Amino acid sequence: MQTPATVVKLIEHASLAVELAGLPLAQLCFERHLNPPAILAAYANFTRPHPRYKVFRNKAMGIALIDIAGFGNAASYLDTVRQRGHAGPQSRKALARGYRLRRIDRNAHLDEIHAIHTSCDQRQGRPIDGAYLRMLPYPEQPHCACYGAFDAGGRLAAYCNVARFGNFSATDQLMGYKNGDGAMYLLLAHIICELIEERRVAWFMYDSYLGALPGLRDFKRRLGFRPYRARYSLV
Repeated sequence: MQTPATVVKLIEHASLAVELAGLPLAQLCFERHLNPPAILAAYANFTRPHPRYKVFRNKAMGIALIDIAGFGNAASYLDTVRQRGHAGPQSRKALARGYRLRRIDRNAHLDEIHAIHTSCDQRQGRPIDGAYLRMLPYPEQPHCACYGAFDAGGRLAAYCNVARFGNFSATDQLMGYKNGDGAMYLLLAHIICELIEERRVAWFMYDSYLGALPGLRDFKRRLGFRPYRARYSLV
């Protein structure tokens, strides 16, 4: 006899609840002084009801985090991703192919960023968001820093805008060419190392872990992200 769909759904929800309850908890604090309008807007977005599971906050369950404070220095982090199946080999491949990293002003690279955005009509199995297809200047964001990965020819091949919200930073925008060169691993690993050395935040977030598609989830795993429950405060 076939199990009714409602029963299957209840079982799935119960299994999810058990999995989420077992996740470690991260205490994440928003600090409005960093950029009041942007911080308040982000806090409202992170803590609104989840679009599917209304009993949870939007970004409270299964969030991809790295415990930045748990590493004594950048070298100790790199040791955890050095082996095969992690970010280290891919990062070394990118370096061997001539990729170099530096902080950038996105408005100085609008054409190159637009070329990245329009280089593929799908990302993670979904059509690219229309907002990425418009080439508009970026507003000033004093709580953010943007990092670029440049190939051997000097072309911007990937970028990541990182927002500092308080005791944690998070990826705001992250995109690059899909070419298998390892530049995205190199870029994220560099950012993580810099956050560890700066000692300004305790956590680094890359959106959802459990909600990510398998390919993106594996990308996050290779970089050292793990799923957490998040509890937010605002000061």
